[in-house]
Amino acid sequence: MTWLPADFVHPARVPLPGGAHHLRPIRESDAPMDYPAVMGSRERLFGIFGPAWGWPSETMTAEANRVDLARHEREIAAHESFNYVLLDRAETAVRGCVYIDPPERAGADAEISWWVVDELVGSEVEQALDALVPQWIAADWPFRRPRFPGREISWQDWLALPGVRGA
Repeated sequence: MTWLPADFVHPARVPLPGGAHHLRPIRESDAPMDYPAVMGSRERLFGIFGPAWGWPSETMTAEANRVDLARHEREIAAHESFNYVLLDRAETAVRGCVYIDPPERAGADAEISWWVVDELVGSEVEQALDALVPQWIAADWPFRRPRFPGREISWQDWLALPGVRGA
């Protein structure tokens, strides 16, 4: 059994309220915008995701980032996992990302996490994203038990959960 129904079609564009930002599946071609966004917020992002994923490392290069985005793009095409990039209207700047993954830990059918760049922390954009993601997952995705590590459960508690067989 796969984690998504065979006929599931993932959303191609998700507007944030206000229309100035939207989510869309990330592409390898986003790397020139993504790398400065990630590395410009690296210290805070590593504090969030580092214990679980070891990401983003201090030594991550632009090329390593491009390779990572190419992998994400392939995973999206195969419906293995999803990385949505938060972009401004003109798609000239990466403002954050949303990850929708099959569960690594028991008790959920998907694990969803997200971030914004440092300059948007505490902003209306971050608040809109924080409100949108759980609603969007409930409305447009086929999950019954999504988990939101770092939101409804701390990353530390998430790491302590038993792993899913095969993960």
